[in-house]
Amino acid sequence: MTKDVILSISGLQSPVEGEAEPLEVITRGDYYQKNDKHYILYDEVMEGFADVTKNTIKLQPDCLEITKKGVSNVHMVFEKNKKNLTYYNTPFGSLLIGIEAKDIQIREQEQNMDVEVDYALEVNYEHLANCNIHMNIKSVDAGDFHIYGNYSE
Repeated sequence: MTKDVILSISGLQSPVEGEAEPLEVITRGDYYQKNDKHYILYDEVMEGFADVTKNTIKLQPDCLEITKKGVSNVHMVFEKNKKNLTYYNTPFGSLLIGIEAKDIQIREQEQNMDVEVDYALEVNYEHLANCNIHMNIKSVDAGDFHIYGNYSE
């Protein structure tokens, strides 16, 4: 995989009450591999804020880590069959979140990686939603980029 990548993140939150909420982000990023771990770095702009949030995704078998630094700050760890707690600091306050990953699948090819994570999300020790994230990381040079998550079906 090359250093320059296109990152597609599609997610679906199915709350205990209410309708499912889809999320889609497509952005350019930087990729590198070190000590058998994959790293993807990208910037995120939040509407209404001038500063950016620096994001780092770290992938390894059965574990995904997402670190955000900037407007929002958090270090989320998704480990299969384990619950991890962390504080999600936003401009509006802090939330204690729990993440319990049910399944993590990483499929690697030469110019492409697909990641799928199913997890339960808690806020302040209360189950909020069952969630699913699809990520596609593709070398810019690879072409034929595809997007996951047509959740309107």
